[in-house]
Amino acid sequence: MTFDSGAAFSAGKRASNGGDLPRRSFLRGAAGFTVASAAGLLLPGMADAAPAPPRVYGCAEWGARPPSDPLVTLNHRANRILIHHIDSANSTDYSLAHAFQVARDDQHDHMDNNHWSDTGQHFTVSRGGYRLEGRHGSLDALRAGNRMIRAAHCPGQNDNAIGIENEGTYMTVEPPAAQWKSLVVFCAYICRQYGIPVAEIKGHRDFYNTDCPGDRLYAKLPQLRKEVAAALAA
Repeated sequence: MTFDSGAAFSAGKRASNGGDLPRRSFLRGAAGFTVASAAGLLLPGMADAAPAPPRVYGCAEWGARPPSDPLVTLNHRANRILIHHIDSANSTDYSLAHAFQVARDDQHDHMDNNHWSDTGQHFTVSRGGYRLEGRHGSLDALRAGNRMIRAAHCPGQNDNAIGIENEGTYMTVEPPAAQWKSLVVFCAYICRQYGIPVAEIKGHRDFYNTDCPGDRLYAKLPQLRKEVAAALAA
């Protein structure tokens, strides 16, 4: 679940181009490596060239509305990832078309019902494993690795944490395999881009009084951190 900065809790929410890009690594050159190593920012495998970035569908691709107000770009890296669930139906439609509809529904809910400027979270992962940009500008900022967009996914965390919504409700069931695998790959990429330690992959409930991201998904966060660490070391 997501929140606008200063907005009240909203219990129910219904989610450029992410194509091939040149390979990118978090740090470039010996000087950068030395500074990051001293700062304790390097994770296993970060010294090596990063793998090709995962496919993320941008706002223009899924048909996002323009933000109702100007969004704020923060000229610093994110230092945390917050995992959410949308608290929506556990659909068995795993298609790309459905993922796009989830993103549109989420944006409509946030803008029309919560009266927020845009989608609250930075990114969404569908039950079929498709990754989508949420708040406009989040994908370009992630690719750059040195800035982020102020979001609306958790009070007190919107200026520093990347919010990832997962389609579905995970109180009593776990995410489907495709969604889980996609989330692992995406978290590894985000950690690499921003230099986020895997220990800083957290759940929404760690910072707010909510059941999000669901009991079952929250219980899997140690496994998520472990698998992301393995992906970074590969």
